[in-house]
Formats: sequence, C-alpha cells, structure tokens
Amino acid sequence: MLHKAIKVRLYPTLEQQILLSQHFGCARWWWNYALNKSIEAYKETGKGLGQSALNAFLPKLKKAEETVWLSECYSQVLQAATLNLTTAYKNFFAGRARFPRYKSKHGKQSIQYPQSVKVLEGIIQFPGKIGKIKAKLHRNIEGTIKTVTVSLDPSGKYFASILTEAEGENPTVSTEGKVIGIDLGLTHFAITSDGTKVSKYNNPKHLAKHCQNLKRKQQKLAKKQKGSNSRNKARSTVAKVYERVTKSRQDFLHKLSRKLVNENQVVVVENLNVKGMVRNHNLAKAISDVGWGTFTNFLAYKLEKKGGKLVEIDRWFPSSKLCSNCYCQIDKLPLDIREWNCPHCGTRHDRDGNAATNIRAEGIRMLQTDGTAVSANGGEVRPKLGRKSVLRHSPAMLEAHTIIASI
Repeated sequence: MLHKAIKVRLYPTLEQQILLSQHFGCARWWWNYALNKSIEAYKETGKGLGQSALNAFLPKLKKAEETVWLSECYSQVLQAATLNLTTAYKNFFAGRARFPRYKSKHGKQSIQYPQSVKVLEGIIQFPGKIGKIKAKLHRNIEGTIKTVTVSLDPSGKYFASILTEAEGENPTVSTEGKVIGIDLGLTHFAITSDGTKVSKYNNPKHLAKHCQNLKRKQQKLAKKQKGSNSRNKARSTVAKVYERVTKSRQDFLHKLSRKLVNENQVVVVENLNVKGMVRNHNLAKAISDVGWGTFTNFLAYKLEKKGGKLVEIDRWFPSSKLCSNCYCQIDKLPLDIREWNCPHCGTRHDRDGNAATNIRAEGIRMLQTDGTAVSANGGEVRPKLGRKSVLRHSPAMLEAHTIIASI
C-alpha cells in the first residue's frame, strides 16, 4: 500500500475558527492531563498507562463539573490525541524520539481526525459541529483518506494535512545508473561529484536575508504589553517573517533535491551529527538555517518513489583529508585551509570537491561490499598508486565475492 500526505490551505469562517480554537484547547488540555497521569503512574508502579486505560478517564472528565467543557469537543479528536501520546511513548522507549513534552497554547496548534472526513469540491467536510470548511485543493485527492490533521500556524493560517492510502507499491530499488556524492557545507550548501565533474551550489542564507527586518519587528514586539491586541498583531507580524524564511528554504531544498534525484540513481551523503555541530555557538545559527537534515529527508523519499537509493556513509570517514587520486591520507586539515597539495602524488585539491569525490567512492565501495551492482561511469573506483589507507578498507578496494563496477 502507498501512503501519501497532501497539505491544503483552509479558510474557516469566524464561527468555525472559534470552534476550532475550542477543539485545539480541549485536545491540548487532554494531552497534558494524560501525559501527567502516565508520568505519575510510572513513578508509582514502574509502568505507564496504555491507550485504553487513558481513554477510560474521558467519560468521567466529561461529566465532572470542572471539565464538562470537554464534551463540546468531538470525541475522536481526544481519542486521536491519546493514540498519538501512546505512540510517542513507544518511540521514546525504542530510542527513536525524545520523551513526550507538555503542549503550550502559544505557537502552532493541531488536532487530528482519524475518520469520517470527506473531501468535496472546494471544501472539506469534518464530523461534528465544525462541518464544511472552504479549502484550496490544488491537486486531486486519490485513495482512501486515513487521517486528517488540522493545524493553525503562528501566522494565523489554517491547514489540513490529508493522509491517503492507495493500492500499489514503490518501484523496486535499483542502483543501475549515475552515482553522485554530496558534501554539505556552509559557504556552499552542496558540493557534488559524479566522478568527472564537481558542481557547487551556493548557500542562499535565507535567515540572513531577513535578519534586519526580523530584528526591527522583534524589537517592536518586545515593547508591546503582554496580553494586548497590539502585541498579538506584532507577534503575528514576526511569525509571518519566519514563515517567509521557512517557505523560501523549503522551496530551495525541494528544487535542488528534485534536480539531483532526477539526474542520478544513487545519492551518497555523510551521516552528519547536526545536534552535536550546533553546540558550536559560532556556527549554530548558520547550521540551523541551512537545513541539512530536511534536505537529506527530501532526497530519501524522492529516491524511494523513483526506485533509487540513498547511501549514508559514516560521519568519521576522512573525506576531506583523503587524496581522491592516490588515497594518501594526511593527518590534519584545519577548516581555514580550503586547498591543499597531496604529499604523495602532488595533486592539488579543492577541499570540498575532493571530499565530494571521496564520499562518492566510499558509497560505491559500501554498495559493492553488500554485493550490489553499481555503475561507476565517469569515475575511477580503484586507486592507481599510493600507500594503503588507514581505514579498515580502502574507499576503492573491493572485498571478495562482490561485483566489479564497470568503468
């Protein structure tokens, strides 16, 4: 089965906005209440509360005088929040995510409808009191609707994320085609190598372009009195600037990832430790702005739909310090040195272009070690000369019983 999510803009009436606000508040309160109950139960018994145990609290809460307002919310919205909380707990204990956090009324708000949502011409019909909401359906909704998540951005815009399920399977993964290595950076966002040609894509620096505008608007926001209408307007203005930055960044990442996926069958990247890198306070802002993780995710799902393959090499692989011509490895290469000469063969390297070439060669070696046939058209995959690399396996050395790449 194929799953696909489509995000569309909603245009609720004033009455519907009030109802949605009530639903957001109820779902948020119930999430925090259920999370608190789960934490208390774990402290007392050493075990958390399951989905059915948490949902058992809802009928009593809806009848209690202090929380009777919960009955105004569509029941399945609250049950969906319970399911999401238990899933968050499972992901935490499996090591896939951090511990669930309490939700705040400030910032983005969302609720989820697990069923009974219909998409009609120009509108989306929700169960309960909300009813039909005008929507901008920019593409056809194909398949069975599984869940619909309604969200409110800090800028005041409403969206619906529609998850559909359709019959079919993703194309079979194939590595027959062009292989490209990508070195991600800050001066240049991406440096790519296909074995013969090195291409560089500049870093647009989206946040830096709006830095002065953002600074002025944040200064105005800081002077407003908390809780006042003028502060709400100023907060919305700041949120719109951030929204513009986010959209321009995603537009760039989508276009570049689509270009690379269309031109290549295998994409090789480094498994970067972004969380560790942002601890450097001098580079944290720039690293957070480029969106390396989002870019890798875009590459992954686009390659999956195409039948391509994303290969991630180890973050400790010395891609910059390894000569791509003879595989001689130097001991040190400070960040301020952008070009260097190989002490063995004398080849002069551009730091980033050399890294992209080595990343590609290491990706090919990893695929061949797994017994995967790889077309290495356009580049060497065996060293011509030089001493043996200090790595466990040379980026170009093939282990026994693998398929030799065609050059």
